[in-house]
Formats: sequence, C-alpha cells, structure tokens
Amino acid sequence: MNILVTGGAGYIGSHTVRALAASKDFTPVVYDNLSTGHEASVPDNVQLITGDIHDVPFLKHILAEHEIDGVIHFAASSLVGESMTDPAKYYFNNVEGTLHLLIAMHETGVDHIVFSSTAAVYGEPQKTPIEEDFPTVPTNVYGRTKLMIENMMKDFTMAYGMDYVALRYFNAAGAIQDGSIGEDHNPETHLIPLILKTAQGVRDHISIFGTDYPTPDGTCLRDYIHVLDLADAHVLAMQYLVDGGESIVFNLGSEAGFSVREIIEKAKKITGIDFKVEEEARRAGDPAVLIASSTKCKKVLGWKPQHSNTEEIIKTAWNWHKEHPYGFGI
Repeated sequence: MNILVTGGAGYIGSHTVRALAASKDFTPVVYDNLSTGHEASVPDNVQLITGDIHDVPFLKHILAEHEIDGVIHFAASSLVGESMTDPAKYYFNNVEGTLHLLIAMHETGVDHIVFSSTAAVYGEPQKTPIEEDFPTVPTNVYGRTKLMIENMMKDFTMAYGMDYVALRYFNAAGAIQDGSIGEDHNPETHLIPLILKTAQGVRDHISIFGTDYPTPDGTCLRDYIHVLDLADAHVLAMQYLVDGGESIVFNLGSEAGFSVREIIEKAKKITGIDFKVEEEARRAGDPAVLIASSTKCKKVLGWKPQHSNTEEIIKTAWNWHKEHPYGFGI
C-alpha cells in the first residue's frame, strides 16, 4: 500500500519514512515543501515530491497518480513560542493547510489519515499521568491549532466516512542508531539537542528555567519518547486503520518522568564533557510535571516502546550531533 507522508523530510517524519519502508505492507512517498525539512533526510530509495499542502489541485494529482491508500500527516509549524507571536502563520499552515489536505483526500477517495498531534492540547493538567479523556485546554496557539485539527478530522469522519488516528506526542527525542539522520531545527528549542550542542561547544551554556518546582530536585519533569518508538507507532496506527479500526486518539509517551537536571547530568556522563549550566527564573506556562499514560495505545495497537530510556535516547542523539554539529548543513 502506498502512504503519502506529508512533512516526511522533517525530524519525526524522516524516521517514520524509514519505518514504513522497512515494513512489508507499506511504501512511503514523501511530500514536503522543504521549508523546514531536509532533502538529505529522505532515503535514496524513497520518492520525494516537493509540494505544499495548500496546493489542492497538485495534492489531488499526487494522491491519484501514486495510488495513495493513506496519509501520515506531519507537515506543520511547531514552535510554541513563535505560535504566540505569529498566530496567523500557525492558523494558516496548520489549520488551513490540513483543511486543504483533507479536502484533497476526500475528493480523491483517500480515507485513512494518521495525524501528528501533541500533548500541548492538554494545557496544564491537574494530575498525571495524563490520559486521553482528560480536559483539552491548550495554553498556546500551537496546541490550539492541533486541537482544532483533531476536531476537523472528527467532523470529516462523521460527514464523509474518513477515519483517523491522532497521536498526541510527549517529548520526542533521540535519533536512528547509525547517526545518519536526527534532530535539526532552526531555531532549536528542544532540551536534549540544546544540551548536546552545549557539550559540543556550539552553544555557550544550557539554562535551567526554574529550580523551585514541587519535584524531587526542583526542576520540571518531562516524559521523553524515542523517535524510533514514535515511528513504529505511526506504522501500527496506519495498519490499524487499514484493518478497519475506528477513529481514535492515543497518547505516545514513555510513562516515566525525568527532570531537567537529571537529563543534563546524564548527558554529561554520556558525552564525558562537563559543560556550563546556568539557573534562571521559571518561564511562564511551564507545568511542573508532564507524564503520559500510554496504556490505551499499548492495548489497542499492541505498541511496545523499545528505545525510550534516557540512556539510549541521549546516546543516539549524541551519535547524530557528534557527526553533524550543525545539522544537515555539515
């Protein structure tokens, strides 16, 4: 079966493309405008089509020409801070862009979509671990756009018979073991790559924002999920839809919390480098603890994370950063 992967030249997308290609049942086709993705992240044996999800006529042509059976949708703007200062960009790229994709799918009879959602739809939950039926009260524009898309897909399901899986990620991290692809964002906002860039000397220091949270060491606790485990979940989700599964939402996390300070100390141990750490005031909107319950995904999809321990996450990320200190540009 042929699967169109929008944003397949991005971080999670490129790892998922490899997981699809390694499966027996799926052949990936990458669709990316390369605004933030990297052509070098797409395997040589996978077709890359340069295109935009706003281009409905071209999307319809590609869906029909390549006899696409399902879509895995990553294409989006994803910087939380930027979403608050430039909301127009996020509503245009994320919400309107996905609407155009769904219209193209509906008009060409493509009924299966696996969607890259986010734990940001929950906002600041009152308790953890977070389950899928918890209130969705996002505190930033990025989270609001993802929740709007989930509701949009629900409406397309009710009206047109389309089916979807929305995967709400927690903190994606790590890289493929051989270090050939990894995380390369500009600007980079994620903790582990920022730490490793500091270890490399690309950055002067890493900051800890807040040391007075109600946690064991005073720093925020987060749930880190290895990108390879995320990729496997997307393949399982598409198979679930192909096999007739009904539309559904899943959390994807490791179900374990690690503090900012723990991650920094683990990175120092793995890299063998004692880099500079500075403590700063809390950032507005940073919850003390965000930990997922992934029980539902494990039960329904049979998903079994294999790589989501901090040791493997940081080691594989370090393999990538050591060889690519400036990302795909080097």
